[in-house]
Amino acid sequence: MSTLAHSLSDTSTMLRRQLKHMLRYPSLTLMLVGMPVVFLLLFVYVFGGTLGDGLGGPTGGREAYLTYLTPGMTLMAIVAAVQGTAISVAMDMTEGIIDRFRTMSIARVSVLTGHVIAAMIQAFLCIAVVLLVAIAIGFRPEADLLGWLGLVGVFALISFGLIWLTVGLGMAAKTVEEASNTPMPLMLLPFLGSAFVPTESMPTAVQYFADYQPFTPFIEVVRGLLFDTAVDGTDLVLTIAWSLALALLGYVVAKKKFNKR
Repeated sequence: MSTLAHSLSDTSTMLRRQLKHMLRYPSLTLMLVGMPVVFLLLFVYVFGGTLGDGLGGPTGGREAYLTYLTPGMTLMAIVAAVQGTAISVAMDMTEGIIDRFRTMSIARVSVLTGHVIAAMIQAFLCIAVVLLVAIAIGFRPEADLLGWLGLVGVFALISFGLIWLTVGLGMAAKTVEEASNTPMPLMLLPFLGSAFVPTESMPTAVQYFADYQPFTPFIEVVRGLLFDTAVDGTDLVLTIAWSLALALLGYVVAKKKFNKR
């Protein structure tokens, strides 16, 4: 068997292992899926009337706010999913299974790639649930077939970057508890971006940060694709650049920590 075939076979095995973990511990998956759904319902039905009126436009109210909010909530869904990745990686690193894998004839890369692929599946599950709930309460996307294909690609790119980042955080954590806390700042970035309100409504200093942090271009690209409007070229370039940079940073940290053990 060639090296590539051996690596792919071992990655498939590690992926099945992670998927079985998801099935055996459904409470974690339900928590990760449920968190963005709760945020969606909370902001639409508690704050949506007022915030929707503040957006302007011909309709206003909860309907307008649901339309504005949903693209940002898909990114919150990805963030929720990747938090589980950091926990899963830290559990492997602290419970001794990695030391056992080292004694076996398996491709080292397969251990981490199994986590990454499983996390991608979990992220898309979270996104799908958020979109289905949003549609059930009145959200109406306008994307055509090409738009949906573009959305899948953008979601995959963003998820890939954030997942590798949290793999690195999970590898660097000394305990599972630490791994569950270190990705928490990622939950704050959509609030300090264009997920919940336009950045133009923020004070100047906050707006400057909001416009140049990773999640604002992420959200604006998703928003453009969902509503079949022109996607700003700068936002698209920043989305690609931020995603690849986060993936590279996470990969470098993860590889360094993995090789030191």
